[in-house]
Amino acid sequence: MSFWKRRREKNEPQESVPQPQASVTVRPEEHASPAPAVPKRLISYRVANLQGVGSRERQEDSFTFVNAMDVTEMRRNGLLAIVADGMGGMRDGKVASETAIACMKKDFQAMDRSGDIAAQLRDSVLNAGARVFDSLGGGGGSTVVACIFYEEQLWFASVGDSFLYLLRDGQLLRLNREHNVLHERYLETIRSGSMDPEPARADWEKSALSQFLGMDVLDDVDYLRRPLKLHDGDRFLLCSDGVAGVLSEAALQSYMEKGTPADACAAMEKAILMENRQYQDNFTALVVQCGY
Repeated sequence: MSFWKRRREKNEPQESVPQPQASVTVRPEEHASPAPAVPKRLISYRVANLQGVGSRERQEDSFTFVNAMDVTEMRRNGLLAIVADGMGGMRDGKVASETAIACMKKDFQAMDRSGDIAAQLRDSVLNAGARVFDSLGGGGGSTVVACIFYEEQLWFASVGDSFLYLLRDGQLLRLNREHNVLHERYLETIRSGSMDPEPARADWEKSALSQFLGMDVLDDVDYLRRPLKLHDGDRFLLCSDGVAGVLSEAALQSYMEKGTPADACAAMEKAILMENRQYQDNFTALVVQCGY
């Protein structure tokens, strides 16, 4: 082979031979980090209360909030609100209402949150009734309306003639029913096939309670068997008949719509005092506002 041929062969471009590549597997978790979980927004509660003696010699109403000032406990175990109206026509109304409150607070602390909360609240009311009876031997009594706000739901139970209202979407709704002779007579009239309410209204004992804490046989608790889903902006009013028995529902709604729960309570208290009734009963009210 000549020198020129060898040199030309040397200078001619050589065909490139592909080289084997290493295999690389990219896992999704190595490529990008997952987005952080967005914490769930939970409804919180703002509360306020009002209470007055009226024209009575002493205060026989009692009330309580449990966990209202502790956000962590409120979210873990719920908020409890109770109004108990000691019956002034019987002995030791204040003892009766305080006994009921103490008993139900203890039951609330021991409640199984994973169980049937409605049944447990009903049983707590029955337990409170038995405690009042044992303490006063049937000589004293109290009404009660109690609410549990837990995991954005409401449970309630009541006995007697205290009131529970919900203000939602511009409407004021009564949630519980009264245990008195008037309502018993209404039910009897309906069952008999008559729709005439006049005989019940004419009964001079129509305002007498047919069920109350402290009676020997308490067998009718009004309670919510399935919880009510709470909405942002809901407002609840728990009160004795010294409030709702004096102010009309239209007036209550106008006061409940005021700025804060404290504003609502202040407006109701002012209105009751302006009525200046000669026989004004003790009056107690709790307002609970739900919101994000």
